Amino acid sequence: MISPALNHLPYDLRGANWSLTVEQRFPLAGTLGKRRRVAQAELSRVEADSERLALDIELRAAEAYLMLHERRAMARIYQQQRALAEQVAQTAAARYAAASSTQADALRAEIEVARLTAAVQASGAEIRAGEIMLNVQLGRPAVAAIPELDVQARDVQTSDAAALGRSALGRRPELRSGQAEVNRYRAETAAMESMFTPMAMLRTGPAYTMMDGHGWMLEVGVSVPLWRDKLHAGVSEARAMTEMAQAELEAMRNMIEGEALAAREALLGAEARYTALRDGVLPRAQQAVEPAIAAYASGQLPLVAAIESAQALWSAQADLVSAELEVGLAAARLSRALGAQGAAP
Repeated sequence: MISPALNHLPYDLRGANWSLTVEQRFPLAGTLGKRRRVAQAELSRVEADSERLALDIELRAAEAYLMLHERRAMARIYQQQRALAEQVAQTAAARYAAASSTQADALRAEIEVARLTAAVQASGAEIRAGEIMLNVQLGRPAVAAIPELDVQARDVQTSDAAALGRSALGRRPELRSGQAEVNRYRAETAAMESMFTPMAMLRTGPAYTMMDGHGWMLEVGVSVPLWRDKLHAGVSEARAMTEMAQAELEAMRNMIEGEALAAREALLGAEARYTALRDGVLPRAQQAVEPAIAAYASGQLPLVAAIESAQALWSAQADLVSAELEVGLAAARLSRALGAQGAAP
């Protein structure tokens, strides 16, 4: 602190006593070093929070990517389904024209064509909405063109549950943020405790008096902390905050380990469902469609049997696309639960 002072000014203005002092205070208990540790802990917390935010943004981008992939895949399936429905409708119309079927059958088949035509038309708007969402998540212009997407198989190790838990505990930025918070409150406690120690003060500078002329001033002092009740209250509050932060950190460890294990089980379940649909359900549904349509065309089966066979195929196709989406989402969420970079497909 620099303090210019006019110490004495006579009424007749024949001179003046003045001084210019420079004051510096010196903490005697390492308070500055403890405050530095507080700032360093806060910096570590902010850096960990920044990494956590980056992982969350990456996960949201991955989810938007997979949702757009699903919508485009469903649009292609709707087109295939409409083509099959048109085949059934043509068969029904031919049988009605030959008087081997009723008009109700022809109208029933046309209903399926109309329903799937509406689904194809609606899918275009859904795809455009998905493209906008993905562009926004990627920080691109909302109307930027997005090429065909390719969802690669993800290499996420799920065999060892214990190893996954340890990996999550070692990499999640939330834990580093929580540990930094504990360190900050510990440093705050130490800094508050150091306030009980007196602080040294040195004041010096040039001076002038009308009697003695120019000279030099030197003053040394020590502060005396009198309001010790307030200091005790501050220390107690800092210790309570440290205990609370430590308890939150322990709870966060349990939660993060549980999240990783739950995400692992979700991925295993999604993969099992996808495999069953791809290898078991869809092939059987595909094998049943053509014979059912041929049997209806020859008059061996009613129209409802052919439509039910086609609807079973359509349901299996939609379920497979949905299962592929769930596998991608589960893998991305497991990567996020492990604190791993590269959550996007």
